[in-house]
Amino acid sequence: MPVETGAASAGQTVCVTGAGGYLASWLVKLLLEKGYTVKGTVRNPDDPKNFHLRELEGAKERLTLCRADLLDYDSLRNAIHDCDGVFHIASPVTDDPEKMVDPSVQGTRYVIQAAAEAGARRVIFTSSIGAVNMNPNRPPETVVDESCWSDLDFCKATKNWYCYGKAVAEQEAWRYAEEKNIELAVVIPVLVMGPLLQPNINASTVHVLKYLTGSAKTYANSVQAYVDVRDVAAAHVLVYEAPSAQGRRFLCAESVLHRGEVVDILDNVFPGYPVPTKCSDEVNPRAKPFKFSNQGLRDLGLSFIPVKQSLHDTVKCLQEKGHLLPPESLQSAGKA
Repeated sequence: MPVETGAASAGQTVCVTGAGGYLASWLVKLLLEKGYTVKGTVRNPDDPKNFHLRELEGAKERLTLCRADLLDYDSLRNAIHDCDGVFHIASPVTDDPEKMVDPSVQGTRYVIQAAAEAGARRVIFTSSIGAVNMNPNRPPETVVDESCWSDLDFCKATKNWYCYGKAVAEQEAWRYAEEKNIELAVVIPVLVMGPLLQPNINASTVHVLKYLTGSAKTYANSVQAYVDVRDVAAAHVLVYEAPSAQGRRFLCAESVLHRGEVVDILDNVFPGYPVPTKCSDEVNPRAKPFKFSNQGLRDLGLSFIPVKQSLHDTVKCLQEKGHLLPPESLQSAGKA
């Protein structure tokens, strides 16, 4: 299938919400490289944790950091004013229902309203595998794809408010975009790996770090889908530019691995670290990976970085930024 050509970036101005975050930083970088003018929303443009954005190539000429908050409509309207498109990435990441659900839904509504008011061409909404895969009634042989949704009652019963919040926020995005007559497309990332641009560690890199520092003595009997942050950023741009992406969801995943496979990769690529060798559950059968489809993004031309390379680049970045000491420096029993 031929790769679809999309909107020209030259002269276009786009807004990225939550621009200082892990994924958003890579998206800002890619947009600037492609010639877009970018307005990034952050809580405080003068906060040092956002300074890495100002160092990106093209930032001096074509990046503006705008003070904004998801629950402050006027601040979002000011940031999105005159934008041709919006990438709504900012979202709470918490299992506190009061801090997750309403802010996610209201923030999404405000972003779409501001985009419609600005006459933006398209909004790209960043959803989550949590909005798709939390369904205990789905048969194990089912291929998880863009048609799947999490079971909201199950999310509530298990108090998984992050997944619940992402699901209802995406549902509201679809409803409200139709009401406001604005184009919408959705990218659904799984657990995101890969190097960091921002100075601080984020939640998904902790997932890798804990297996290297000795803080995790065992690994769980569970599976997880993975994707590289650079691929997720590229997916957002492809979905924004491709005319055929309007009104569609796109699952962004490269591999599904058991935790045991993850620790094996880390141990092989970075020997010497106190990587756990025992599973925390030695009673039940080993969890099997679920099947998924990323064909939608492949059809748009995305080639995924293999998870082994992504894990390697994650660890190298953590080492270079000083978040992970060399194995010989770790005050740990290590391996025999």
